[in-house]
Amino acid sequence: MLAILKKEINSFFASPIGYLVIAIFLLLNGLFLWVFKGEFNILDNGFADLSTFFLLAPWILIFLIPAVTMRSFSDEKKQGTLELLLTKPISTLQLVLGKYLGAFLLIIIALLPTLLYVYTVYQLGNPLGNLDFGSTLGSYFGLLFLVAAYTAIGVFASTISDNQIVAFIVAVFLCLFFYIGFEGIADVISSNTVEQLGMNAHYKSMSRGVLDTRDLIYFLSVTILFIALTKFNIKKQ
Repeated sequence: MLAILKKEINSFFASPIGYLVIAIFLLLNGLFLWVFKGEFNILDNGFADLSTFFLLAPWILIFLIPAVTMRSFSDEKKQGTLELLLTKPISTLQLVLGKYLGAFLLIIIALLPTLLYVYTVYQLGNPLGNLDFGSTLGSYFGLLFLVAAYTAIGVFASTISDNQIVAFIVAVFLCLFFYIGFEGIADVISSNTVEQLGMNAHYKSMSRGVLDTRDLIYFLSVTILFIALTKFNIKKQ
């Protein structure tokens, strides 16, 4: 598994993909949070908090993570190297986890520079340091679990077709559905239970700074489900 993980990380940074993902994520967040006028601009809000960043980031990641994961297995299938990988002395689960963790770590690397936002808002607070660290920490945990689920969905989508564009579109659709789809259905039928099936409800709950085991179990369940589906699809090849 470690060999697959290293191979994935090296392939990301041997090509422009890894650098582009990090640059695009930071550029889009930077422009919306600090430059463009609007509801996401931290300076215009008049409050020393990062709520707008945690509101914006999931939407950017809905498109960015599928762009990273779309090549995970679709590229292997297109080049005919998947069969070769399956003959190696590693299990299907190890192969899937290696691919998954490679993409997951790349997104984590892209998130690390955003810690500068925390320091900046901390300095901008009046008085100095007027920042809700509990809420900020909870939001980062929520974002990490959201990234884990998005990545699992993206890797699963890459097993559906050897066409990377198809894998990208399927991953974006599934991420959108799991993030706000259930919320939309809940609004139509007025059901709080259905809303709890969506990621947004659990993500918002964690963003309040309270780490509820129900939220953690939900994200872990979605992640494990799509990793299992990925393994199942690979075994059918």
